[in-house]
Amino acid sequence: MPSSPLNIHLEQYEGPLDLLLDLIRKQQINIYDIPIAKITGQYLEYMRKAMALDFELSSDFVYMAATLIHIKSRMLLPRDPELEKSPAEEDPRTELVHRLLEHERFKNAAEMLQQKRMIEEAVWSNPRIGEFTGEEDSPGLSVTLFDLVKTLREVLDRAKNRPVYQIEKEDVGVPDMIAFLRKRLGGSGGSRVVSARELFESQRTRRAMICLFLAILELVKRQAVTLVQTDLFGDIALERQERFEEILDGDELLAGIDRDYV
Repeated sequence: MPSSPLNIHLEQYEGPLDLLLDLIRKQQINIYDIPIAKITGQYLEYMRKAMALDFELSSDFVYMAATLIHIKSRMLLPRDPELEKSPAEEDPRTELVHRLLEHERFKNAAEMLQQKRMIEEAVWSNPRIGEFTGEEDSPGLSVTLFDLVKTLREVLDRAKNRPVYQIEKEDVGVPDMIAFLRKRLGGSGGSRVVSARELFESQRTRRAMICLFLAILELVKRQAVTLVQTDLFGDIALERQERFEEILDGDELLAGIDRDYV
């Protein structure tokens, strides 16, 4: 029977990656060196308990269970002596680690924006706040960032029903999406304002969408773009700022971002 850190009451998770991250973080496991047999046993134990308590689990949980079992079997199989002559095979856990790290970054960003939204709402609900602000001041940026998260979630949900494309290996990262945004918004051929939903929907994979989301956050943080909304509850759009090209000029920005998202 595999050891399990789960409590007697069964916690509910939004998806299998949330469950895996919780197991890893609670046990202070190095995410780059996951003991796959141990984690797989704990994951399956959670599923067994969930079924015993009639918890409804999505098909994503079943798919992840199959993925973990497949990775575990690959790591347990002895290596063919003939393969020793070829270049070292990639660790079977690598793709899973990348997915977990991306999911954690996205989740942390969403939580940060939610907390900021709550703080801003509390501050701007003060009836005397008008004494300290001008008529044209607007607290809308934090709300717009929160809406950007909602836009991405909607696109990701719809993407589940798209046809599946077989892609052997996808190396797209945040720096690639910074370059993509620079092309769409910069220079004479770019647009000054671009729909965020259109940008997300133009990506073919979940990984690309999340990297694009993180790239947008970087550009907003560096004040290269702002997020605008033409009407109340309308689509979110990215608007290029005057210093857009100056901020993105040179390789220093991309090099720094590349280090942050390794």
